[in-house]
Order: sequence, then structure tokens, then C-alpha cells
Amino acid sequence: MTKADIVNEISKNTGIEKLVVQKSVESFIEIIKKSLENGEGVYLRGFGSFIIKTRAQKTARNISKNVTITIPAHKIPYFKPAKVFVDSVKNNN
Repeated sequence: MTKADIVNEISKNTGIEKLVVQKSVESFIEIIKKSLENGEGVYLRGFGSFIIKTRAQKTARNISKNVTITIPAHKIPYFKPAKVFVDSVKNNN
């Protein structure tokens, strides 16, 4: 499902114009991005959490050049689904 599909579904289910729904969805995504960039998590009860995880420094190999490289510690965005959400997906088979 794409962002356009989500906009269409919300518009169809609520009767709100697609343009208004599109602006709302894009605004929602931007708020989540900005919160994560500022180091704040976003918690949506019953759905999940958008958080920042810190990856530790590690060594890796570039096999084409046969060289060991160091990958520095870095932060990545991460989504952790709520238990209720996970259970509903598991039981929907």
C-alpha cells in the first residue's frame, strides 16, 4: 500500500477531500520525522512506537579490496509494533 492508497482509503472512509487528507498525512509523517530527528520518540497506543536506536561501532570487511573497515556508532530510526497490533496480524491468517 502506498501513501496515495492510504490517502484514497481515508478519503473514501471519511468523506474528506483527498487534497485535505493528503496534507494531513504528509504533515503527520513530517511531525514523526522531526520528532525523531530531535531525539524524541513517537508513541501511538495500540499501533506502535517510532524510536531512535543507537548502533554500536563495529568492524566489517570490504571483501572486494580485502580490507577491514570500522563502521562508527550511529543512530537509526526504528519502529516497534505494539503487542496488540502484532497479535492482530498473527491471528489474521
